[in-house]
Amino acid sequence: MYAYEDPSRWAPEQVRPRGQLTLLFIATVFFFPVLVVVWLAVFAVMLGVGLLTEVIAAFSDRYEQGYLKVMDWTMDRLWSTAGWCVTWPELRHEGDTEYYRARVDKVLARHTARASAPPRPNRAKPSPECAVRLRDYRGVGGGYVAEAARAQGWELRPTDARKEVRLWWAAAPYPAPL
Repeated sequence: MYAYEDPSRWAPEQVRPRGQLTLLFIATVFFFPVLVVVWLAVFAVMLGVGLLTEVIAAFSDRYEQGYLKVMDWTMDRLWSTAGWCVTWPELRHEGDTEYYRARVDKVLARHTARASAPPRPNRAKPSPECAVRLRDYRGVGGGYVAEAARAQGWELRPTDARKEVRLWWAAAPYPAPL
């Protein structure tokens, strides 16, 4: 059995203690603005270095590709430090299954509308893949996401339900990924 087929991974997450959530929310209020400022400062520095080394990049594709990878890696690592942050709705609705069901339904409806929309001229085709984050389905579990998604025409992709649930739009007009 694959890890993503294990039924214990699809159950709702445990309800976090109210005191812990309150402390995390207070820390978020102070930490997140600082993180945004640091992220913008690092982005400005990396953009400045990129502009200064544009002469090298004009002659070397490898340098440009490498620099973009380093910039992408740095910004992702910096932004992922906010993974523990708690938002006000999470603090208020922790353990409320109806709230999380509505949240999952809203996310799936948005992805379904985007995936089923007819292609617009001179625009990129909408992606037939989507991922529903743990933050959106924490109170109901990945099993509910899979059931609700199947009802709307989505197929389940191999996924780790403790992080996100990956889906594929079954009615996509182009071939499925391998």
